[in-house]
Amino acid sequence: MPNHPLFYPVSEHLPATPLHDQIQIALAIADPQVLKSLLTNCLPAIAQPQEIGEVSAEIGIPLQDQQTADAVVHFEAVKCVLADSPPVTPSEEAQSCHSPYRHQTKTSQSKHSKCESETLTLAHNVSLAQAIALLTKVGFGPQQAQEILHLSYEASHKSWWYALDATGQFSIPFLRYIRTLRYPDGTVSLQYKDYFSETKPVGFQSLPQKVLVIVREDSQSFSQTLRQINADRTALGITQAILICNTIAELEAQAFITQGISLYPATELILPTQANCGICATHTCPMNGTADSAIAVCYRFCLEGSYV
Repeated sequence: MPNHPLFYPVSEHLPATPLHDQIQIALAIADPQVLKSLLTNCLPAIAQPQEIGEVSAEIGIPLQDQQTADAVVHFEAVKCVLADSPPVTPSEEAQSCHSPYRHQTKTSQSKHSKCESETLTLAHNVSLAQAIALLTKVGFGPQQAQEILHLSYEASHKSWWYALDATGQFSIPFLRYIRTLRYPDGTVSLQYKDYFSETKPVGFQSLPQKVLVIVREDSQSFSQTLRQINADRTALGITQAILICNTIAELEAQAFITQGISLYPATELILPTQANCGICATHTCPMNGTADSAIAVCYRFCLEGSYV
């Protein structure tokens, strides 16, 4: 693909990609790990690594008056995990205190399940394939999924789960009953009820969340940036926001953070660019001005008056 005519080399006749566009391109092609890093390494962090499920980015969201928001990151905020689920492992302390639940006595189980929720619906009139996908996604094995889907009408499948504690660890145990309703057309509905000690679990496993991402131009003032962020948050109905910027004064950073805005350095997202040391404007580089340089791509390459 790099040799395709569409992928032109950088030359003195073609301006370098502006920083704003570079960040949007980086977000558009970012893999889940990069997006998770954005959510966990911003200041303050939006979420901890174990609290993030599936994640994706949407770039250039249209707003009113022909305006666009730079990006929105969508992610599943994990609120609880199956006790035997491999993706998220509870702390050693939690494991030693609470596992294995399925072998506990009724007295011990009742300690962690003295309250109960209403019966909730996970899926309504879905195909068997869709139901299996839902169950395996949260950590049930193929055999467990089949057992749940082929329960008798009166029966329920019992499993132990962990909810988040105050420190962000999955260590609070609760009991979940899942039942299956089957219909003549071959579809099924999945229902569940939770039994817990104090705090009711939130959702079946995760809740969808959205985070606004704004790329700050170096020429933007604090008030201009804050006005843009608040306007975009209002238009999109999003509370959480991340501001990506080059450098920022300490007082400005504190001000943005007190307004519920997290900060992230642009240098963490800038992509390496095709370089030409002979025309590069980064004069502090030892290779600057070297026409026959072997450097092919570089994070610091830029032309006069351009940011890369």
